[in-house]
Amino acid sequence: MLSSLFTPIALGEIALANRIVMAPMTRDRAGPGDVPTDLMVEYYAQRASAGLIVTEGVQPSAVGKGYWRTPGIHSEQQIAGWRQVADAVHVRGGRIVMQLMHCGRVVVAANRGFAADVIAPSAVPCPVQVPGPDGVPADCAPPRAILAEEIPALVAEYAQAARNAIAAGMDGVELHCASGYLINQFLNPASNRREDDYGGPVENRIRFPIMVLQAIADAIGAGRVGFRISPGNPYNGMDPSDPAATFGPFVQAADALGLAYLHVVDMGLSEFDTLDLLRASFSGPIVANNNLKGDSAAALLDAGRAEAVSFGRAFIANPDLVERIATGAPLAKPDYTLLYTGEAQGYTNYPRFAG
Repeated sequence: MLSSLFTPIALGEIALANRIVMAPMTRDRAGPGDVPTDLMVEYYAQRASAGLIVTEGVQPSAVGKGYWRTPGIHSEQQIAGWRQVADAVHVRGGRIVMQLMHCGRVVVAANRGFAADVIAPSAVPCPVQVPGPDGVPADCAPPRAILAEEIPALVAEYAQAARNAIAAGMDGVELHCASGYLINQFLNPASNRREDDYGGPVENRIRFPIMVLQAIADAIGAGRVGFRISPGNPYNGMDPSDPAATFGPFVQAADALGLAYLHVVDMGLSEFDTLDLLRASFSGPIVANNNLKGDSAAALLDAGRAEAVSFGRAFIANPDLVERIATGAPLAKPDYTLLYTGEAQGYTNYPRFAG
């Protein structure tokens, strides 16, 4: 019944031993200078039996940082740190891609530890609070609107970050286009109130996201580029209404680039079936996500509704999740009080199933 989860597949140029993907999850364990630590190396290595690991969101530039102790990929030290992560996963037979996440307006300035712009499509503050360095939710800093003449340099930052990820030994990159961060901010009319070529009608709102995907594909090869969306997700102040009107055209335009995969968080919308919409718009492999269990994940694959499936929270407390699903072993539950703090506690100290 679960056998389809354990068959190999290629997502573009990335060959997976099985179809179980570890979803990206912020864990706030980066060291000084936003450099990956030895603890992060251990964490990812423990989970290398996943067919593919998608890293936590990684800022492509200093301006892209919004959260406390999230890692970057824009300095030589950061590249060196991620190289240790990639090597540790590869030596265990795993594959790993880096998620590039520019927070845009979702920034608590104290989380950065340095002075930098807060930018967004429009000068509209994020309406939700974000945890500060002490874990207490705080207001986001007001952003300034990105100037049209700044767009090419911003696109180039993403492309360079992708090159840096490959230099660090990653198998590819995933562009974060979901959850109310910069790419999603351009897509969504709640945060994009521009009146130039990057705002207004959907063909303008998708322009910058497609430019970024094209630039990344040109930099490292389309077969090593995926992207993640969450149609209808109100997270970080997004307008969840009528997502098909935006994501249908966006995914169709992205499909023309020949990318490795589309990673989708299925919000279980009532107005349409998200996977059906995307299957009609995207000809490449789809990785499905959202509260899946082994049997429901396998059912999606068996029905041809997705080519792979991703798990997030289940991987936190179960570094051997793939083996547990295969053997029917019970899943451990994570300690949610230690998601973003505790160093090794709640991070690398979850044991494998003893049987």
